Amino acid sequence: MATKNIMIVGVGGQGTLLTSRILGGITMNAGYDVKLSEVHGMAQRGGSVVTFVRYGDKVTEPIVEVGQVDVLIAFERLEAMRYSHFLKKTGILIVNNQRIDPMPVVIGNAVYPENIIEDLKKEHKVLSVDAMDEAKKLGNTKVFNIIVLGIAAAHMDFTKEDWLTVIENTVPTKTIDINKKAFLIGYEMHQ
Repeated sequence: MATKNIMIVGVGGQGTLLTSRILGGITMNAGYDVKLSEVHGMAQRGGSVVTFVRYGDKVTEPIVEVGQVDVLIAFERLEAMRYSHFLKKTGILIVNNQRIDPMPVVIGNAVYPENIIEDLKKEHKVLSVDAMDEAKKLGNTKVFNIIVLGIAAAHMDFTKEDWLTVIENTVPTKTIDINKKAFLIGYEMHQ
C-alpha cells in the first residue's frame, strides 16, 4: 500500500496528541509501518500544535510535504486555514467549526478572518462540524476531538469496530464509554 498521510492541527489543550495516539494505534494494529511526528510542540494552551501520522507498507520519514496530506483533521477553523496547503487535491479536510483567537488577535495586533470554512470549500473537500456543540449534548466538552476523529474515521480504511477497540485501549479507563459515544456520533454524521 502506498503511504497515507494524516495531519492533525489544533491549539494546545485540544487533544491533538491523544488523537494522534489513537491514529497511530489503529494503523499499527493493521500491520502498517507507522511514523508519528509532532512538528510544532507548543502544547501550552493557545499555541499551534501540528501532528503527522504516516502509514503504509514502508514509511521512510515522518514529515509530510506540502500538497501530500490525504486527511487533514483540524480542531479549530483558523488552524484549518493555516495548514490547508498541505492537502492533496484529492484530500479531505475535516474541521471543527470553532473559533479560538490566537494571541495576536487577543492583544489587538491582528484580525480573525471571516468566512474561513466557506473559503476553504472553494479549494478543498471540506466536512465541517460544530463538535463542541455535539460534545455538550453528551455532557463532556473534552470529547469534541473524538467526534471530529469519528468523522475522519468514516473516510479511512479501518472498520468501526477496529476504531472502537483502539479507543478503548488508548483513552483513560473512566472515559472509555463517553469517548466511544463521541466517536460514534462523528462516525455516523458524515457517511
